[in-house]
Amino acid sequence: MPDDLKSEIFVGGGGEDYAAPQFLKLKYANRHGLIAGATGTGKTVTLQILAESFSKAGVPVFLSDVKGDLAGLAVAGSATAKPHDSFTARAKQIGFSDYAYRSFPVTFWDLFGEQGHPIRTTVAEMGPLLLARMLELSEAQEGILNIAFRLADEEGLALLDLKDLQALLVWLGENAGNITLRYGTVSAQSIGVIQRRLLVLENQGGAAIFGEPALALEDMMQTTPEGEGRINILASDKLMSSPTLYATFLLWLLSELFEELPEVGDPDKPKLVFFFDEAHLLFDGASKALVDKVEQVARLIRSKGVGIYFVTQNPDDVPDDILSQLGNRVQHALRAFTAKDQKALRLAADTYRDNPRFSTEEALREVGVGEALTSMLLKKGIPSVVERTLIRPPSSQMGPIEDSVRKATIAASPIAGKYEAVTDRASAYEMLAKRAEDAAKAAEADELALEEATPMEREFKTARRYNGSRVGRSSATSTRRAKKATSRSFGEAMTNAVLKELNGTTGRRIVRGLLGGLFKGR
Repeated sequence: MPDDLKSEIFVGGGGEDYAAPQFLKLKYANRHGLIAGATGTGKTVTLQILAESFSKAGVPVFLSDVKGDLAGLAVAGSATAKPHDSFTARAKQIGFSDYAYRSFPVTFWDLFGEQGHPIRTTVAEMGPLLLARMLELSEAQEGILNIAFRLADEEGLALLDLKDLQALLVWLGENAGNITLRYGTVSAQSIGVIQRRLLVLENQGGAAIFGEPALALEDMMQTTPEGEGRINILASDKLMSSPTLYATFLLWLLSELFEELPEVGDPDKPKLVFFFDEAHLLFDGASKALVDKVEQVARLIRSKGVGIYFVTQNPDDVPDDILSQLGNRVQHALRAFTAKDQKALRLAADTYRDNPRFSTEEALREVGVGEALTSMLLKKGIPSVVERTLIRPPSSQMGPIEDSVRKATIAASPIAGKYEAVTDRASAYEMLAKRAEDAAKAAEADELALEEATPMEREFKTARRYNGSRVGRSSATSTRRAKKATSRSFGEAMTNAVLKELNGTTGRRIVRGLLGGLFKGR
């Protein structure tokens, strides 16, 4: 049965003991979804065939390639390669009449710039909440990070990369006394912890994420001249060694989509479909406040035309309030070896509309590789009864691709060369360094002028400097006081001046939280 590219995509079908053909309606594809199942049961293939179908329907896709298997989307499958030799028979069995091998338009991305175009954001755009999550800071340490962002905003200090933030924290510690009176306690110990966490992040390669040019979202939402959506694949095999970094980055990307995309209501098809693989990492160790905000974005971002599909081993990995919003579901087999597993399996079965033809709980144990229980949204957004389905075979290659093919795909990308070169313009690090240098020069000039003055002029200047204090102090005492006065004037200038360096450059305020206004009241 061919795909109806105007209204729905073909997910799978039946055979003698299976369901009628199953379709995911594009009109309801932004109502989000779930792909779940134990390791080795076929989640990756399901993700692959959905990405193919969305692309054919003109919908751009973003997904993360955790194991390197999804890179095969860029290459056509082959009937002579295993397991492709059995795909033709599967397609015939389920009525997939126009099945053919083909490649799809792919854009490769990589936070580290090794297996795809680099992805960068600025420290300011990441915001203090997500940065605190990335660094796994305590509540008190997160508070100091918020103070740092607030001061950067007031002082006009652009926070672009890690060295900007590190320099700002040093200045914050040196001026903690004055800042504490206004914003609350700023302890050197907490600043030290944040600096150490930044160092660990830097050692893990995380510094490559921050800087310019920052990612332009329109580059992830492109279509080909033929009208097919480009599939954006984030190389995540190396990134998965830092799971908190992985989850926080994807959260940031969702927040950017939510903040920048306009409202579109209920479109005929999504503007973008976002697959969140290894979704349990998003919620592991997350605070209740952060989980609440993820729930809010899942509820609200669909009005921006974005569909989010969580990919995980067990539905229990996703909090109930978020799970209830995932209308389109493909559930592969679950293992139930322990009492905890059996309980999770029963709970998973309870989230589906029962089918009188079989037991959902038993089917979850029995479905084989390439099979799944499916439930898609029907007319008016009502979920269908659960059906036992044979998942359609992919048209592209299953598994990784050759490095030469990847390099050729990157070179032929419509954004080739846009993000490869790093731009390092003047920002907080350079501004603070220049001000420190200017202050040192001013102090040296004052000291030199005082030393070159006659004794009478020196005593007169000293008297005026200290508001009429008695004349006759020693030259050494005067020099020491001059240094202290200069130090105070620099600290006061840094605290009180409202600078304009950011005007016309970032177009945004420094202090930002996750999902724009949703986080400003936290």
